[in-house]
Amino acid sequence: MRNITILGVGNILWADEGFGVRAVETLHARYVFPENVKLVDGGTQGLALLPLVEDTDVLIILDAVDFGREPGELVLVEDDDVPQCLTAKKMSLHQTSMVDVLGLARLKDTLPLHIRLIGVQPLDLENYGGSVTAPVRAQIDAAIAEAISYLSRFGVVPRLRTTRDAAASLGPDSVALENYEAGSFA
Repeated sequence: MRNITILGVGNILWADEGFGVRAVETLHARYVFPENVKLVDGGTQGLALLPLVEDTDVLIILDAVDFGREPGELVLVEDDDVPQCLTAKKMSLHQTSMVDVLGLARLKDTLPLHIRLIGVQPLDLENYGGSVTAPVRAQIDAAIAEAISYLSRFGVVPRLRTTRDAAASLGPDSVALENYEAGSFA
């Protein structure tokens, strides 16, 4: 059985930069996955993610990346093209670190067999404390659909989460999207 990781990266404090984290949170809230699939809020952990990447056969990265497209446009990139895509224009330190993580895994010959970037073109990266903008938020469902479609290549079919199998948050409840936007940090 393959180890599969769905990794949301980004900084939720900088508006659209938080897309990857918000997408993986939503995916986790809606679906239950087999034991071999990990959903991870990678935030801005950078090189701390290397052991996770090295232990993964299939890696799906959800992130905001400046592709030079229309705000909110989804772009899908696979395998060897992923690191080049992330370095096309550095928007934040976490992207540099994610490139470093993938580069180190490649040097160590521990790169996942399959990598898929589900990226969204951001609109606003300058609004400190702001949430994801409307065109970027509108792509969360499409990004989730792309992740589920990609997983089907590997025989993974998640099931819808019910109230019986409610899950703990991937991160602190204080920064979950609804609480963050409401200013409820308790």
